[in-house]
Amino acid sequence: MNNKKDTRYMVTLALMAAIVILLANTPLGMIQLPIIKATTVHIPVIIGSIVLGPAAGAFLGAVFGICSMISNTQAPTLLSFAFSPFLSTTGLIGVIKALWVSIGCRIMIGVVSGWVSVALKKLRVPAAVRLAVTGFIGSMTNTVFVMGSIYLLFAQQYAEVKNVGMEAVFGLVMGTVAASGVPEAIAAAILVTAITGGLMKSGVLRQNTVLAGSH
Repeated sequence: MNNKKDTRYMVTLALMAAIVILLANTPLGMIQLPIIKATTVHIPVIIGSIVLGPAAGAFLGAVFGICSMISNTQAPTLLSFAFSPFLSTTGLIGVIKALWVSIGCRIMIGVVSGWVSVALKKLRVPAAVRLAVTGFIGSMTNTVFVMGSIYLLFAQQYAEVKNVGMEAVFGLVMGTVAASGVPEAIAAAILVTAITGGLMKSGVLRQNTVLAGSH
């Protein structure tokens, strides 16, 4: 019985990882909103953390982060120095900082989402509310950790590429959080609720929540 559960757990984890990779490497990873494009790559990370637990969420977040690092290395943008250790201009320190932003911050999506879901479930919060809140917080975890880390670790380089003074960096970061992070979080709350709710109704999620509690 345990072997059967472990196999189902690993198969589900592999499937979720494949979805992360698919979204990270295709236009499906972005949703066009009225003002900005919202990423959807973190959605399977959040769902995986709900279905399989925080540890699995951390793994899926790492997969997301590695995809982000590769993408920023192969097709760099103005801010890719903060996501790719191979583009570091400040030596080993810059490499460590970029690894944290690209991978560490994404691992935190799964960790935070998983434990938020566990806590809300223990508080007997209705499923729909639990899913929506977890989706929102998980998405905001991505935005706040990434943009917060860029502000704390790469403020000078950020100011240089944006061609602004250091005093303007905080305002730009907060503007990104408000303009991009909040709409993404709302979209995540809706998608996580709809997708995970559908899995619950189909009976798929009910089987895997047993697995999440045993790992």
